[in-house]
Amino acid sequence: MITVKEYRGHIRNWSALCDELGIDKTLSREEREPQILVKAYETWGTEMANHMHGMFAFALWDDEAQKLFCLRDQFGTKPFYYYETKDGKLLYGTMIRQIMEQDGFEKELNEDMLQLYLSLTYVAGEDTFFKGVKKLLPGRYLIWQDGKITIERYFTPEFHPDESKSLEDWADEIHETIQKIFPEVKEDNEVAESFLSGGVDSSYVLAMSDAKRTGSCGYEDERFDESGLAKKTADILGRENERCLITPEEYFGIVPYVMYNMEQPLGDASAIAFTIACNETAKHTKLCYSGEGADEFFGGYNMYRNAERYGDNLKTFYVGNTNIMKEDEKKQILKNYKEGLLPIDLVKDIYAETEDLDPLAKMSNVDIQIWLEGDIYLNVDKMSTAAGLEIRMPLTDRRIFDIASRMPSKYKVNEEQNKVAFRTAAAKVLPEEIAFRKKLGFIVPIRIWMADSRYNQDVRAKFRSNIAEKFFKVDEINKIFDEYVAGDSDLWRKVWTIYTFLVWYDEYFEKR
Repeated sequence: MITVKEYRGHIRNWSALCDELGIDKTLSREEREPQILVKAYETWGTEMANHMHGMFAFALWDDEAQKLFCLRDQFGTKPFYYYETKDGKLLYGTMIRQIMEQDGFEKELNEDMLQLYLSLTYVAGEDTFFKGVKKLLPGRYLIWQDGKITIERYFTPEFHPDESKSLEDWADEIHETIQKIFPEVKEDNEVAESFLSGGVDSSYVLAMSDAKRTGSCGYEDERFDESGLAKKTADILGRENERCLITPEEYFGIVPYVMYNMEQPLGDASAIAFTIACNETAKHTKLCYSGEGADEFFGGYNMYRNAERYGDNLKTFYVGNTNIMKEDEKKQILKNYKEGLLPIDLVKDIYAETEDLDPLAKMSNVDIQIWLEGDIYLNVDKMSTAAGLEIRMPLTDRRIFDIASRMPSKYKVNEEQNKVAFRTAAAKVLPEEIAFRKKLGFIVPIRIWMADSRYNQDVRAKFRSNIAEKFFKVDEINKIFDEYVAGDSDLWRKVWTIYTFLVWYDEYFEKR
């Protein structure tokens, strides 16, 4: 007998799987998805995820074989953690707090992660800030049997450029595939809203969806406010738009809530704004679309246009989308700096996988395996879950990645534009001014706010706290903070990354 012990996610191709596996399609989602997991495991065993599209992490108990089978989807949209106790038990779950509540768990800080975190601003790789708690990485499954853990990889992002197609051919394939995927994203009886920024990804998702209502974040400072562009897009597409105005008081006030519910520290300033958006959206819906995934698949970041210039040198420094502190800076501020504990070691195997590919493919592969899992998907999952909101990401799909994996880099970025083929596809349903609008990113005025004494009192207090004394040379980090406040605004990321760790540590090791 196979029993579902843990499951979080949404199986997009459930209808086809029900037909193939002989499952009653009239069952509710809560009834049918566990049946799909069981039947798929019985039919395909460890190959089951190759037949599934969607977002998922789960654990199945095979009673006959006395075996636990755990699996995380191809790109890590849903988290999965495990922990071996001293007496040989395996604790597991899609939330770290689930594991912490079980007998045999011993809470201890993994201080090595701090050194990596100060560069990356997120938790990359299989280790976590809790000693012994590990992540099951994307595209892997874990088997626990006879007290032993075996981890295998069932999916590896691969790139095989096909030079035979034109730009229009690629745009057509993207658009036709998204048209095929969208009917699977929700059921007819579900009502979804859609997050909407001023960018092409969320605009394309909205245009392809039946969402009638959209939500956007905005700020009083027009330099950082994309909500006007979002409103314009919503008006063009005939959808409602609700603007959530984020104030600095609300932003700083919610940081402890975010770090607690994130379960790991995250130094991505946009995560706070995203949390506020989730909480607002959850007041009137339980289901929302979001546009993550396309940037990493199709060359969406402006820095990707520098890929050829970096060349083979990439593997000496590129560890993902963020790298804000170098080793000499960390030596300067950390009390317990470890020689040889380097972020670049987290990605050596990824570079080995892409040895023969061009620099853009290498950069994309690092971000798909490290940045997406450690930052973007973590943020989406944790903060939507905390709000009681389910977010579905239509562009994060193996079928979408399959196109990106075959597309030559010249159709992803050029000297003038990023995401060229994707934007060309989006222009089939969006005005060109939206489809080809310059990428702004999810910008937050934290660079300005945190230097303001009206809002930075907790930052200053944390930098001078007993917690800071445990890990940092307090004089050195306060020197950085003072230089930032005095006008060197480029230091804001370093200040914010230190601060988010201190808030997270306070939540998990001081208050609880």
